[in-house]
Amino acid sequence: MATDDVPEETKVSDRGMVTIPASLRNRLDIEAGDKLRWNINEDGELSVEVVKERYGAFDDFEPVSMGGKGSETHDIAGYEDDSAFSGDT
Repeated sequence: MATDDVPEETKVSDRGMVTIPASLRNRLDIEAGDKLRWNINEDGELSVEVVKERYGAFDDFEPVSMGGKGSETHDIAGYEDDSAFSGDT
């Protein structure tokens, strides 16, 4: 926070929950699903880091070949188009 900013205060509930003031949520672009990472340094000072969680868990991964002809021969679970898996007789 800049030195001319007024510190924001919130109260901890009996269940240990706090509300992030709207002004801070807007300023830091905190949205539902984001996480907060709490850290305490050697002097006992608390810092909070916003961890963005707006996308799927695997969005950063590159696709991996499943062998064969990929989606042409495999279903979404990775099974080959085979009568043993599809129930065709």
